[in-house]
Amino acid sequence: MNNIWLIVQAVLSVLIIASVLLQTQGGGLGQSFGGGSGSYHTRRGLEKVLYNATIVLIALFAVASIAALITK
Repeated sequence: MNNIWLIVQAVLSVLIIASVLLQTQGGGLGQSFGGGSGSYHTRRGLEKVLYNATIVLIALFAVASIAALITK
């Protein structure tokens, strides 16, 4: 049973990494080093769905981690 939780955690971790990398934060490399403006940005459409999916995936990963500890 513990192997199943490890596989679930591995799949969820790959999905979390992909969802975080797909989220755009504007501007590119110049933005990373403080070259951007500090304007407010509202999430809409696919960006909002991706943001909410990331939160759900992280919550599922936490539940899977706790379940793996309990079934050990």
